[in-house]
Amino acid sequence: MKLDTKAMRHLTAEDWRVLTAVEIGSRNHEVIPTPLIESLAKLRGGASRVHKSISALAKVGLIARLKEAKYDGYRLTYGGVDYLALHTYASRKQVYSVGNRIGVGKESDILVVADDQGTQRVLKIHRLGRISFRTVKANRDYLRKRQGGSWMYLSRLAAEKEFAFMQALRDEGFPVPEPIAQNRHTVLMQFVDAFPLRQISEVPDPAALYAELISLILRLAQHGLIHGDFNEFNILIKEEREKSKPSAKGKEPEQTIEQDEKEKYTVTPILIDFPQMVSMDHQNAEMYFDRDVNCVKRFFERRFHFVSTQPGPFFKDAKKTVGKDGVKRLDAAVEASGFSKKALKDLEAAIREQQASRGEQDGSGEEYDATSMDEDEDEDGEEDEDGEGHASTDELDAKRGDREADAPSIPDMKSLLISNET
Repeated sequence: MKLDTKAMRHLTAEDWRVLTAVEIGSRNHEVIPTPLIESLAKLRGGASRVHKSISALAKVGLIARLKEAKYDGYRLTYGGVDYLALHTYASRKQVYSVGNRIGVGKESDILVVADDQGTQRVLKIHRLGRISFRTVKANRDYLRKRQGGSWMYLSRLAAEKEFAFMQALRDEGFPVPEPIAQNRHTVLMQFVDAFPLRQISEVPDPAALYAELISLILRLAQHGLIHGDFNEFNILIKEEREKSKPSAKGKEPEQTIEQDEKEKYTVTPILIDFPQMVSMDHQNAEMYFDRDVNCVKRFFERRFHFVSTQPGPFFKDAKKTVGKDGVKRLDAAVEASGFSKKALKDLEAAIREQQASRGEQDGSGEEYDATSMDEDEDEDGEEDEDGEGHASTDELDAKRGDREADAPSIPDMKSLLISNET
């Protein structure tokens, strides 16, 4: 769905209380009975004031009334949860304004936001289950006790897992965006001025970049982790131009147009998208490891016509390096931080079901999609590509060989103007 924050400035403190009440009721109900909403909201104006807020929230699509329900009640929509998360960030002064959606997909939406100082950040909104949740729900082995709020539960698990792994990886020096905060089904992170490898048509040294990516896979393995979706959609390429050295007289050397075009630059890979990350001890670890390696090999052969002369790497060899030389096992560290095995199992089952429903057993990948930024989707609408692109829009035009249109520039941010009186 497309997030529209215009209505936020018109919501009253009572509206926020009622919306929060609907969220609380969603933990045990698919459709929250109106009397329960009244009881949870506890507004001074009583039932009439609650109904006024319910009407206001339903009008802007934050809650929805189901026509075929056996009783009078409402369900919380993704828009409602989005608003609650943004309200929390705003109250903490972490998000002040919202800009473009720079990535869109079947499992997440990516937006540019900014704090009150104008510092740009990225907000990833997980929407696990919005496409195939009816299919997921049909296989309820892992959701029997969460039939009411299971789509919120799954999306929150995805956000919690991603944030936990981003923190652990960042602390160990891995090239990932800096995680700033996590709330409900969202993750707030550093804005990275880079483009997905998918959009890059040329790099200075394909062999060096290939070696660096394979090294990252092996380094993750040493820390006990497998990315699980290590492909051109989930690898950002940050370009940095090398400055020319001054001449002996201290003056900048004169460059011809041809020399300027051949100016040297370096590329740095940045890893993104971690909800599907698994341990090296996972029962299907070898399959996931081999898939990550083969994704890199296939892309480099297809895009850069580069084929490594080195065989592998192989899972059996990587397995021997896990925790070696005192390296911290991040799979164990994340579990110890509070993300339980049950939560991992629930999330993995949901991702597997969602992939199976679309026939994507070989992995889907995420993609920055500039062409879909202004599309309108229904609340539970379907979308084609999943993406987490962090990108500026002024550079690297020549590197987007397989895109017909450039990404639009980030417009003026829309301030949220949220009341904190809840």
